[in-house]
Amino acid sequence: MYNRINLWPKTIIACFFAFSFFACKKDSPTPPKAGSNKPDLATVKTWLADKNATDETAALFYNLKQLAKNNILFGHQDATKRGLNADGSEWANEQHRPSVSTEKSDVKEVTGQYPAVYGHDFLHIANFETGVWFDYEKAIAKKLTIEAYNRGGVNTYSWHYANPVSKGSFYWADSPQEAVKEILPGGTAHETYKNSLKIIAEYAKSLIGADGKLVPIIFRPYHEMDGSWFWWGAGHSTAEDYKNLYRFTVNYLRDELKVHNFLYGWSPDRNFNSLASYLAFYPGDEYVDLVGSDNYEDLKANVSPTVAANKLKIVADYAISKNKLAALTETGLQNLSKADWYTQNLLKALQSNPLQLSYVLIWANTAGAYWTPYKGHPAEADFIKFKDSPYVMFGSETPNLYKF
Repeated sequence: MYNRINLWPKTIIACFFAFSFFACKKDSPTPPKAGSNKPDLATVKTWLADKNATDETAALFYNLKQLAKNNILFGHQDATKRGLNADGSEWANEQHRPSVSTEKSDVKEVTGQYPAVYGHDFLHIANFETGVWFDYEKAIAKKLTIEAYNRGGVNTYSWHYANPVSKGSFYWADSPQEAVKEILPGGTAHETYKNSLKIIAEYAKSLIGADGKLVPIIFRPYHEMDGSWFWWGAGHSTAEDYKNLYRFTVNYLRDELKVHNFLYGWSPDRNFNSLASYLAFYPGDEYVDLVGSDNYEDLKANVSPTVAANKLKIVADYAISKNKLAALTETGLQNLSKADWYTQNLLKALQSNPLQLSYVLIWANTAGAYWTPYKGHPAEADFIKFKDSPYVMFGSETPNLYKF
């Protein structure tokens, strides 16, 4: 699914399976306890792409890895940014709309809990548009990110980056200009790209929580590269140039710009059936902390959950073998045409095989395309059953993920 949300600013402005999924009531877990097998924080940092990561960033990595042995965190893109009212109309924290509380969340209104993971985007922060509207977008993203951290949530950022050569859309079809080679060192747009990374770095360093600490971010650039819909995707550059772009991005943010509150995520789409095909665009273990996959097509209502489950096993097994995190980084059923999709498709896909996945992220809710139910929707009851699964963790059920 590639047209998940109207992302372009000008259009905006103008117990377990053998018994049942739900046989047991969830108990609030406790953070991993210190013991003979627990490494010290300095050791954890040696596992990361950034050996100088902040303590909170390293703690997040470790705690997510421990929780994944028994649980998965539930996430929602734009969780407190936008959503649907009970009548199906859209609400959003946007400069040109009526003011909305930054505590509003569709997930919370239906389940009584916030998601555990909050999805954001650098789309309107590091691109090529300026003005009051974009200043607001940057400010509200910062506010929502810090508030999510303050309530114990995990923040992950993707980047639908406008084509840095054409300054046009991130969609190849709308701006068919090859750019990957041109933003690498020696390319015509390399300085343009470095300036965009400087904007991201400045923003990352401005994210200070109520505890005075930098907010850790799971940064997931250049996702779905195995598809052809984005300018960085398959067919618009070589696999090696893509890998070099990802490597340069990590190196420049980490080493030159001194950003130390990022974990780096990498996630192709669903176009793989083996480990070799999964890793076709992989930049290397030294650059990645979290491996994942975006998958909408294999989780459609009429597709067996085992299809997605088998691909997730490839991802999760690789993560275990390389001491990485793993996640289902994007998924959902648009407009929830199947009322029991959450328990009969998503949950079964997550639990058909023994998997260690840190989180699953559902895409954002808009009036034309929504992915979690609003109050009164036919899928509401099933979504609450999904939330009540002992396996799935929402916001108030997580331990302190930033304490080691």
